[in-house]
Amino acid sequence: MEIKKSAVAGTVESSDIMVTVAPNQEEKIVIELDSSVEKQYGQQIRDLITETLNRLGVTAAKVTAIDKGALDCTIQARTLTAVHRASEVTAYDWKEIDSWNA
Repeated sequence: MEIKKSAVAGTVESSDIMVTVAPNQEEKIVIELDSSVEKQYGQQIRDLITETLNRLGVTAAKVTAIDKGALDCTIQARTLTAVHRASEVTAYDWKEIDSWNA
């Protein structure tokens, strides 16, 4: 999936995460994370964002995530939404996405 523009999903409220996805001309994924639980879960959050991008076929993106203690399902949902907005996709295959966690 090609990232065409910058897009945001989520909030900076407690138990949420704000994910911003933007194009990256360097043809790689770059993740910048600011998290209130960085020491305990920072690598897990980065891994989940990376895994979600890989499953969507994203190979080049700049991701900025501001985490306030979000659960994995919320991190994944915010990343999915931001990527779909940034790639200007209007049709989703929710059955495929739902099977990721099965």
